[in-house]
Amino acid sequence: MSKPTGFEIKAAERQSWGSIAMVWIGSVICVPALMIGGMLGAGLSLGSCILAILIGYALICVFMSFMGMEGCDTGLPTAVMASCALGEKGAKYIISSILAISCIGWFGIQAAVCGASFSSMFGDMTGAAIPVWLSSVVWGIIMLLTACFRFTGLKWLNKIAVPLLGVVLAYTLIDTLVSGGTQVLSGYVPTAPMSFVSAVSATVGSFVVAAAISGDYCRFARNRNDVVKSSVVGVLPAGLAILMIGAILAICTGTYDISVVLASSGLPLVGLIALILATWTTNVSNAYSGGLSLSVLLGQDEQKSQLTTAISGVIGTVLAAAGILNSIQGFLSLLSAIVPALMGTMIADYWIIGKGRVEHFQEREGFYFPGMVSFVLGALVACMTGGTFASIPFLAFLNLPFFIGPINGIVVAMMVYILLEKAFGKKN
Repeated sequence: MSKPTGFEIKAAERQSWGSIAMVWIGSVICVPALMIGGMLGAGLSLGSCILAILIGYALICVFMSFMGMEGCDTGLPTAVMASCALGEKGAKYIISSILAISCIGWFGIQAAVCGASFSSMFGDMTGAAIPVWLSSVVWGIIMLLTACFRFTGLKWLNKIAVPLLGVVLAYTLIDTLVSGGTQVLSGYVPTAPMSFVSAVSATVGSFVVAAAISGDYCRFARNRNDVVKSSVVGVLPAGLAILMIGAILAICTGTYDISVVLASSGLPLVGLIALILATWTTNVSNAYSGGLSLSVLLGQDEQKSQLTTAISGVIGTVLAAAGILNSIQGFLSLLSAIVPALMGTMIADYWIIGKGRVEHFQEREGFYFPGMVSFVLGALVACMTGGTFASIPFLAFLNLPFFIGPINGIVVAMMVYILLEKAFGKKN
């Protein structure tokens, strides 16, 4: 076995936990999160919403802390760290491909959502018609340029955008409540009841892929304590705030369409700024992680990650402009559903078998049998119990809803890896 090279973080590149937390805050605050909040608001009382969100994001923080601390210890991104648990080829060809395709695809979808909303809202305000494809390309390029500056670009974008976004969303929320929303909330009864477990599952699903790739960002942390602080402070408060804002806005306005909600605020321009910032701060992370994974897949190192980030963003932007992402969104959702199992395998390898000691971290050659089997079985369980197969007609018979799909996948992957490692593995 050998130690991976080419992606290690130097001491001078380490960042404060606050800088990393700002990146997480920017990632949590996004348009899909507002929509998920609206869905929770339609199904639960506000008190139950708060509890479900806190439990869901607390689970996320636990897993992303373990993944992030491994990244901090090794200085490596997730796609490279996976070479210890799944083997060099397993990490390079399987994990890197899944992460690259997922991040590039979701970058394109976010750019398309931003472009469509921008064209619609700008047209309503000015009467000028801007083609959606053009808006998608322009905003995709702007987001991509930020991502190409690596962590520095993410850090400064979020330092500027997050406070501004907080002010804009606070204004929109207050304006909605003052305009009659308070009366609506006082007598509100959920219109589409949902189970508490389903609400927790939706919360976990909204950020579980980010938890899996937390090593991409936490490798810049100075120590393990900073990883935990940045994860908890960066995810829990912002996650609770953005989902509850989404829930309250949807209840008060009667729609999940966030562009309609923001456009209906007292200052439509303020709503437009909020929508752009919410998409921007999240999408630069998609491009950055997609670039890192693509770099690993192509056998490149950290020095080439800016180029692969650019390639990732360009591909995503072209797909957004072409309008074909809607046809593959189900495929992207499937990829996103199987990613959590990677955490189970990697956490079991590094923290249980390797006892959390960085000297035990070594790249394995080829495909590592215990890691690959545990990942596949964990991913299968996550998809079966999380409802992923329900939307795929020829796989619908495999849909067996139970508890929280992503968590089920993580736990199964951990258990299978430990059993196989004890039976067949040999630690050097």
